[in-house]
Amino acid sequence: MILPVILSGGAGSRLWPLSRELYPKQLLALCGEQTMLQQTAARLDGLDDVAPPLVVCNEEHRFLVAEQLRSQGCGWSGIILEPVGRNTAPAVAVAALRASAQGDDPLLLVLPADHLIRDIEAFRAVVRAGAAVAAEGYLVTFGIVPDRPETGYGYIRAGEQIAAVRGSREPSAFVVDAFVEKPDLETAQTYLDSGDYYWNSGMFLFRASAFLAELEAFDPEMLAACRAACDGLIEDLDFLRLDREAFAACRADSIDYAVMEKTRRAAVLPLDAGWNDVGSFSALWEVGERDAAGNVRQGDVIDVDASDCYLHAGSRLLAAVGVRNLVVVETADAVLVADRDRVQDVKKIVERLKADGRSETLLHRRVNRPWGSYEGIDAGDRFQVKRITVNPGARLSLQRHFHRAEHWVVVSGTALVTCGDKQLTLSENQSTYIPLGEVHRLENPGQIPLEIIEVQSGSYLGEDDIERLDDQYGR
Repeated sequence: MILPVILSGGAGSRLWPLSRELYPKQLLALCGEQTMLQQTAARLDGLDDVAPPLVVCNEEHRFLVAEQLRSQGCGWSGIILEPVGRNTAPAVAVAALRASAQGDDPLLLVLPADHLIRDIEAFRAVVRAGAAVAAEGYLVTFGIVPDRPETGYGYIRAGEQIAAVRGSREPSAFVVDAFVEKPDLETAQTYLDSGDYYWNSGMFLFRASAFLAELEAFDPEMLAACRAACDGLIEDLDFLRLDREAFAACRADSIDYAVMEKTRRAAVLPLDAGWNDVGSFSALWEVGERDAAGNVRQGDVIDVDASDCYLHAGSRLLAAVGVRNLVVVETADAVLVADRDRVQDVKKIVERLKADGRSETLLHRRVNRPWGSYEGIDAGDRFQVKRITVNPGARLSLQRHFHRAEHWVVVSGTALVTCGDKQLTLSENQSTYIPLGEVHRLENPGQIPLEIIEVQSGSYLGEDDIERLDDQYGR
């Protein structure tokens, strides 16, 4: 049995302003109609003896992850919530411990949620071959066959071929000789010329028990912290909550540093399947559909005499004239302009925004919630205007505010409003007023989305001015 483990905890800061901390790149549809997470889950179809995936994600992303998988018709074996980020080694450790607690010892297929793979059949063939190698006790990693001297990736040097697949029709597997850090251009060219080096993809396949045994040998303190976090695990709706204090005490480290670079049981299978980690806007340009001038255009874009650009319009017309080799990304609340050769430095903008305490690193103007979404329209001193969308059958928490009053106007759909000890039903163009301090709730009893305009007024309008008295989402 193969148990896929999808790691969905990244932030994707180099893809700002598309990617935000509370809406990161794995939850975006960057390369097609499906999000990166949905694509990752979908490519598991067609593999034999595969369980529904076990997902490890940030606690703040839990409802988005669940909804995206649910909307795709994809079940899951569990959604483990990380209370704090601790890199990939602890994430895989808690997944292995959870799998072992179910009484099985499955092969864990560890997949980042934000990678692109174009040749799905080639991917599946290598996974099948990797399963045979992992069943022999190896810790398998998938090495991407390089097509250029890339300086942005770590490399894996392959050693002798593994006897388990020697002479078979399955893809080759090799003992790992070494993991190599990101090289300079000249060194990367020698790696490419030798044919013995592969890009480190961050995808793995091994038995849960084999990984835990190696982690016990190389970092017993990390394993102990992860065990404690799993011992204190609480099931909450669709989610598995780790013990916060125990997991926070765990040392942060990658699976490469913690285990793979130290074990003598590492094996590598070459993978040539159109892989891309979509780690920057230059990567999006590479995998995008380019016109005759080399431009990739997304959204409402007009260009004149522009070439080799990535042009993304999210909420309005983007016009480009006479520019070369640029990345221009427009969202409702931010615009990025960068040389395409400098897009790795976008993370420096994010660092600057964080240092200045700005919210643009966290959220888009449109904020998703388990019941729907809201979008800021206007704001000023002592007032704020939002457009709120409530999904059919959904409802907000029963709540009250201590610093603001609210006025609701129904734009479309039907609203069931609780205000104090009264309930009223509002339809299109009708409105109501929620006084400061009054207990209230908004529900959508209808079959179509409910849209309202909310006008807030008061001395403090922060999202933390809320006391939830009852909430079906466990917040």
